[in-house]
Order: sequence, then C-alpha cells, then structure tokens
Amino acid sequence: MSKNKFLKAGLLLSLLALALSGCSLNFNLGPSTTSNAGATDGGVFKSVNKGDNWQQKTLIMGVGRLKSFAADDIVSLAMDPSDNRALYAGGLATGLYYTYDSADGWQAAAGLAGATVANVAVDPANKCLIYLAVANKVFKSGDCSRSWSGIYFDNELNVRITALAIDSFNSNNVFIGTSRGEIIASSDRGATWRTLFRFDSQVDKIVISPASSKVMFVGANSKGLFRSLDGGVNWASLSDKLKAFDDYERFRDLAMIPAEKSAVFLATDYGLLKSSDDGANWSKIELITPESQAKINSLAVNPQNGKEIYYVTNTTFYRSLDGGKNWTSRKLPTNRAGVKLLIDQKNPAVIYLAAKKVK
Repeated sequence: MSKNKFLKAGLLLSLLALALSGCSLNFNLGPSTTSNAGATDGGVFKSVNKGDNWQQKTLIMGVGRLKSFAADDIVSLAMDPSDNRALYAGGLATGLYYTYDSADGWQAAAGLAGATVANVAVDPANKCLIYLAVANKVFKSGDCSRSWSGIYFDNELNVRITALAIDSFNSNNVFIGTSRGEIIASSDRGATWRTLFRFDSQVDKIVISPASSKVMFVGANSKGLFRSLDGGVNWASLSDKLKAFDDYERFRDLAMIPAEKSAVFLATDYGLLKSSDDGANWSKIELITPESQAKINSLAVNPQNGKEIYYVTNTTFYRSLDGGKNWTSRKLPTNRAGVKLLIDQKNPAVIYLAAKKVK
C-alpha cells in the first residue's frame, strides 16, 4: 500500500473510532431522526467521572451511513435493574431508543416512531419485559423491544400517563400515575387494572422503597408528597411533616436508595430535603443557590452511598460528595435543559443525562 493510501485509510479509521466512541465533535453522522437537523446538542450525555466531563452518546447503529439522535429531545431515561449496560431513552415525539452496551451504540425501537415516551420501566425479573407510558396509554414488550402491545388505555384522550413503577419484590405488581390524579395498579403485569387512590393533582412520580414494597411514595404536582405503608391500599399526605418548608407542595423529584433503606431524598420548589425514617421527619439540605432559584429538574443519589447527591437544572449540574455540606457546579454540556439524571447502579461514577429544549 502506498503512503498516501495508508494515510487516507488511517484517517478514515480514526474518524470512525471517534464517532463510535461517542465523541462530541460535530461530525456529520448522516440524517437526523428529527427534522431539526441543525440542532445537535440534544439526546443523551454520559460521564464516567461523576460529572466532571461529559460525552454525547447518540450514535444509532445500523448498516450504511451512521445516524444519530443528537437533534432529539429526550424526556425519560431508565436502566435495566438486572443489567447496567442496558439503557432506554424516551424521546419527545421521536419514539424509544435502547442500548445494550452502556450507550456506545443505540437502536430505535420498532413501532414507536413519532411517540412521546414519557416513562420507561423494565421488569427486574425479566429484562425483555419492558413497559412504556405514551400519552394516555401503556405499552408492553415481552420480546426486548421488538414488538409492543397496548395494555392500558384511558378513555379520556387528554389524560396522560405521567408515572410508572414496578415492584422489585414482586414484578407482577405494576403501578401507573395519571395527569388526572389517580394511582392505578395491576397485579398481573398489566392484564387487569384497578384504581388505588385519587390525589386530586397530577401524579408526577411513584417510588417504592428498596427495603419493602409496602412503603410507597407518590409525588403529586401541586399537592406535595403522599405515603402508603400498606402497599398502596391507604395513602396519607405528608403535608404536616413538611409544612415547615416553604413551597413543599410543589413537587420536583424523589429518590430512595438501597444503601440507606429508610432514607428519602425530596426535591421541591423549596429545594432539597432528606428524611432518614421513611418520611416521618425531614431536614433541609443546604444548596449553593437560594432555594427559590434552584428549580431542580432531576435528582439522583448514588445507590451505594447516600452522601453522593446530584441534581440538574436548566443550565447547571450540581454534585455533593458529603451529604450536601459542599457542592460543585458545572455548566451543562448542552444549551438544552438537563431533565433527567440516571446513575449506574453497579458503577456509580457513571452518570447519564437527558437533554431537552426549553420553550
């Protein structure tokens, strides 16, 4: 091979390696999955050092020209509880993407083009059993995203499924929340459903304790936090426990972790709060910014160490490694808002970030 041909071949291999590595250099990876091909700072970002640095990870694997979902807004992120390399990213009107190699290469799920995937949950006992919330419907795949079937349909077309959770102790139990304010449950993986409670406010999140599925929390959009101690049969508002904190009823996010089984981390318009006794008592976690200016979009806590707390706003990524005594802040690796954070349960130095344009 001549020297010139060798150099050209080397350059081609280098460019391909950069693309496959998820490098955020702005190469043309072929046509975008959306019509807004000029905006390429969306999709999913990954850090392998607790947020110090980020790489955009949006390469779609396939035959022919390389493609990317770097132009897409991503509104949901989920990790397979049994496989930390399997991730799912739900797009805003762009369907679902999934990866089995820690975001190095993605695939677009069949049959969901144009769908807004608001929530994703993977059965902890069966990695090929996946649930999606799309508009007023819930879909299920039993074959690792190859095909989908509708298992719940709300008769009100303007109602949205806004929360989704699976009981890790008994994955027959699936819970959904609605924009109308119900929490609805299935005990047979979505074959039948029943309404458990009506909260009179949009259900934003359902969290089941890692210590016991009898302990459950619901974050309601304008009503604050509710708790059940009997697996969702009865619910009580925690307003009396939180009333010392301004704007406690404006729910933002909620997290529980295996490392501290009775600990609850709560983000509201007030800021960050923590309970060490399943919500009976709460204390404030001090932030750098005034609480009224925090506007937390997503909260994440190291599943192996409750002192490592992360949150993201429209512009900034925040990290504390000492339970909130000290914080570092980093500008987001995108001009879009950070809307979801996800920590690798086996390697907590790895964090994923979903980005979405702010209108």
